[in-house]
Amino acid sequence: MLILRRSIERGHADHGWLRSAHTFSFADYVDPAWPGFGNLRVINEDRIAAGTGFGTHGHRDMEIVSYVIEGALAHRDSLGHGATIVPGELQRMSAGTGVRHSEFNHQADAPTHFLQIWLLPRVAGIAPGYEQQAFAPADQRGRLRLVASEDGRDGSVTVHADAAIHAGRFDGDEAAELALAPGRRAWVQVVRGRVQVNGQELAAGDGLGLVDEPAVRLGAGQGAEVLVFDLAG
Repeated sequence: MLILRRSIERGHADHGWLRSAHTFSFADYVDPAWPGFGNLRVINEDRIAAGTGFGTHGHRDMEIVSYVIEGALAHRDSLGHGATIVPGELQRMSAGTGVRHSEFNHQADAPTHFLQIWLLPRVAGIAPGYEQQAFAPADQRGRLRLVASEDGRDGSVTVHADAAIHAGRFDGDEAAELALAPGRRAWVQVVRGRVQVNGQELAAGDGLGLVDEPAVRLGAGQGAEVLVFDLAG
């Protein structure tokens, strides 16, 4: 079964300094039909205006992944980490028993465009943690590169959730397939461009859920950049 979520159907918020599109229910946007997808709870496509950002705030018992599309995202947290995330990098923050952090766009003249992703952890009450890793775009060309997994295999970032995240880039005849074990589900989020997924045409901002499907099949890309989530059922 394929479950389509078009970009235009997402919830939207405009706070002036922040424009956000919510694939699933988040904050003041509540849609009973879209509380999340399996253990994937949040995909927010955020644009932070130059010189602004999220002040210090807290989280707990959530795996938070940041994926920068354009610009740069400055991060500071109560664990003592300070870093800047740029395109090609993935950041994972395990909130666990509690962590406070801030996220800013310190650029003077350009917005920061990124995806904020939340996954439910397998176990609550773990120690907070942080990891950041760069992944070469060439390694994603015409294939799905593992960028996050529960065991950190193949150089991926470790997430404390029953999930794996793959990143891919597709043009023309480039194609890839990701087999899904029985009982698993998948979510495909199009970051940019256009791509065909299991026969469904998708564009930037679109998402597609797959339930009881044997595999995720991608092809016919036009400048496509995608994230594919292999999730607990």
